[in-house]
Amino acid sequence: MRIDGSRRNDRAIELVLAYYDAMNRHDPAAVLALLAEDVVHELNQGPREVGKLAFAAFLERIEACYVERLSDIVVLASPDGLRAAAEYMVDGEYVSDDIGMPPARGQRYRMPGAAFFALHDGLIRRVSDHYNLQEWFSQVAQER
Repeated sequence: MRIDGSRRNDRAIELVLAYYDAMNRHDPAAVLALLAEDVVHELNQGPREVGKLAFAAFLERIEACYVERLSDIVVLASPDGLRAAAEYMVDGEYVSDDIGMPPARGQRYRMPGAAFFALHDGLIRRVSDHYNLQEWFSQVAQER
């Protein structure tokens, strides 16, 4: 088997890796360019948001409250290139109070995360983020 980007699942993997590269560069314009206009974002243990404007507001909130870097990213894609999944490690710092969360004091955290993607016409149509929120709470509560 030759991996040369010509297979649909190769292109799906490249798209998801480009998404995480843009997230790690803290480049919201680049992230939004990879999304369909009607993108569905299923936040971990939170609401389902629809559309690029909602995703842009999410990115703005995340950038204001957290400094995160994703590493050890592994992406798998279905043969037809319409679905993908990613697993990664999140290294972060909680720098500003987020709605419904404890007060920020510069707490650092490290935890695994994952996401599922629906893809169509070279764009991301759905992102479903998953991580253990209780693990995040326990790390943030212990950090002084």
